[in-house]
Amino acid sequence: MQAGYKNISFGPTRTHKIVRQDGIIHFRLQQNLEAIPEKLTQKLIEWAEKTPDKTFLARRGKTGEWKKLSYSETLSTVQSIAQYLLNLNLTNEESIVILSENSLENALLALAALHIGIPYSPVSPPYSLISQDFGKLKHCLELMTPKVIFAQNGSQYQKALELAKNLFPSAEIITAEEGNGIDFAHLLQTEPTAEVESAFARVSGDTIAKVLFTSGSTGLPKGVINTQQMWCTNLQQITQVFPFMSENPPVFIDWLPWNHTFGGNHNFGLALYNGGTLYIDDGKPTPQGIETTIQNLREISPTAYFNVPKGFEMLVPYLEKETDLRLNFFKNLNMLFYAGASLAQPVWNRLEELAVETIGERIPIITGLGCTESGPSAMFANWGGAFSGLLGVPVAGMDVKIVPDGDKLEVRYKAPNVMRGYWRNEEATLKAFDEEGYYKTGDAVKFLDENHPDKGLVFDGRIAEDFKLSTGTWVNVGVLKAKLISAGSPVVQDVVLAGLDKEYVGAILFLNAEACRKLAGLSAEIQIQEVFQHEIISEYLYDFLKRFNQSATGSANRVEKFIVALDPPSIDLGEITDKGSLNQRIVLKHRAHLVEQLYQ
Repeated sequence: MQAGYKNISFGPTRTHKIVRQDGIIHFRLQQNLEAIPEKLTQKLIEWAEKTPDKTFLARRGKTGEWKKLSYSETLSTVQSIAQYLLNLNLTNEESIVILSENSLENALLALAALHIGIPYSPVSPPYSLISQDFGKLKHCLELMTPKVIFAQNGSQYQKALELAKNLFPSAEIITAEEGNGIDFAHLLQTEPTAEVESAFARVSGDTIAKVLFTSGSTGLPKGVINTQQMWCTNLQQITQVFPFMSENPPVFIDWLPWNHTFGGNHNFGLALYNGGTLYIDDGKPTPQGIETTIQNLREISPTAYFNVPKGFEMLVPYLEKETDLRLNFFKNLNMLFYAGASLAQPVWNRLEELAVETIGERIPIITGLGCTESGPSAMFANWGGAFSGLLGVPVAGMDVKIVPDGDKLEVRYKAPNVMRGYWRNEEATLKAFDEEGYYKTGDAVKFLDENHPDKGLVFDGRIAEDFKLSTGTWVNVGVLKAKLISAGSPVVQDVVLAGLDKEYVGAILFLNAEACRKLAGLSAEIQIQEVFQHEIISEYLYDFLKRFNQSATGSANRVEKFIVALDPPSIDLGEITDKGSLNQRIVLKHRAHLVEQLYQ
């Protein structure tokens, strides 16, 4: 008999489904949205009063010890920084731009801006550190017209800061470590005046909190306006989905970057909203970064753990090997949460097995659907026993409109947590909404059970990615790609599908270097192109595709040929976003020679 799930307090999932005469469906949760604060830092004030000494934020220092900030310390520091910013006489058209990774200083500056209503924008660190031409960084800076620019380490971000200073000579450069900018510690010496309280009082739900840039998977990044109401609404919606967060303040250990809505709005926001503790994990799911994450997880026992599928995939082998790590990881855990891509079902199954081995019951593995434009969360499958690809039901207060598009159904959103538009981009804003004011996501969905909508929606790919073969058969790119990655994991890291107006589907495979080295027994000294072309890897890929095609039911879910991409996707060319998502269209354009080989 299969082990049961840990008894967790989840929100209700009863829904309303209305089908209009034109075939359009409206889908809502029956539960009402409860009251929300007008502005987010009301929660900082609340927790500083209720639990002043409780740790809110923590990050390891250079010697390895945790540097912690309590709620009361955070509030008093935020008030000092807010006064410093007020002394600069910033207007609501003059923003703050944060270039660097998650840090205590990053958080304090952002909270100070939020507290007094100055828009801030955290820009993706790879735009400053990995990009060779700084094209996306320049675009973001020119759009934001910053008066203040912050980087954690002035030396590390020197080139990016030089570009910023050339574009905006009067902008104030602030750094926390090294470099020639104003020392962040200087801000903390500012004595707050009554001005801070007055500025806080003027902040309303309509005040712009921050501008989050989309990943630019369809061109240059667009700045999504996040108002105070939008962010607070979504945090209340999520808390109603997961009431255990408010019943016992959560403990998170998290690496997800704050320049993305998942890490910055969802995870950081939930910790603050519910009086929890957020330990900043300086690791990430890379061969080098995972060791830092594991060291942190040996010490910190989370109540909920958030990651991308790649992160869970890399975590599993460590959980299998280390009993103490496994016990510390699972002992207080209420849920595992993934987003950004589909979690391979074998990884999902193994996580459940490890939980049962460790604590005798399964931990619910949760996901949902959303985007930067919806703050991020629009729906969740908030129950145990879900499966990869199940998206669940809408959050409270969210009106989901499901519109037929050919043989697919596009999902669209209208709610207080949906953006009002893109920063200084009226054309993109107009295109983003339909004639009834719903945000057009481009995501395709279908009901798991037409007659029982409470069972939720299932992901059905992207409307724009799908293509027709020469036979007229539609290929569902999102679903086929997810199945390929799941079947080829961990060797196959990502896939781009070709076949528009062709007789069959072909695939460009992007491989996982570490997994390939391990499979072929090759050392780190061997060049990566040589690893990818090794006989053992080639045999594995041919066998994998042969096995995959055995379950194919037709040309639309069968891959006839593949080719391995020997070079990694380029962020400058736009082939990959900074969060690791491949741009199907741009990869096919820049690697047309590979596509030609698939059809020779």
